[in-house]
Amino acid sequence: MSLRKLSGAEHIHSLRRDLKGIALFLGLIWLVFVVDRFLPLENFGLIPRSLKGLVGIITLPFLHADWSHLTGNSVPLAVLLLLLAGSRANSIDIVVLISLLAGVALWLMGRTAIHIGASVLVFGLVGFLVCAGFFEKRMLSAVIAIGVAITYGSTLLAGILPTGGGVSWEGHLFGAAAGALVAYYISGDLRRGTGDGPRV
Repeated sequence: MSLRKLSGAEHIHSLRRDLKGIALFLGLIWLVFVVDRFLPLENFGLIPRSLKGLVGIITLPFLHADWSHLTGNSVPLAVLLLLLAGSRANSIDIVVLISLLAGVALWLMGRTAIHIGASVLVFGLVGFLVCAGFFEKRMLSAVIAIGVAITYGSTLLAGILPTGGGVSWEGHLFGAAAGALVAYYISGDLRRGTGDGPRV
């Protein structure tokens, strides 16, 4: 994986393009869910410290246990991706970096179980939007951050507590931490207007 700086002209948000990308991403998640009803795709989830489970770093956000799990993640994911599209950051890069960082951390330190679900990315986007708003010190980013904090703050706090059971609280925790880390990484360039963050 290589990184290079972007000039502002290389990444200009287009609402039409971003909406299409969000729809395709969510559509793929739903398609995988439908296929999973007939094939055991959940076996490709993330299994910490297992060679077999390494593929889960990539597949984790696309796999869901049941209908409520899917819909519970789809709505906030759509909202957060739309908010991300309104920022100056490169949306695709942010999603990829958060997913990879959180997935690797979960593989290294998570409980031995099959971890699945887009909630890792949901918590990562909340962490990114909240932290980016304060790191960039921009009014629009700050407003977005406050809105996200009000909307998802209690869920974020509850989701990262070690409740055990069938909830991957450590996935939520690593997702939020990855989002904050990515926000910190790109915020310097965004504040100075020297680029739109890293290109993977």
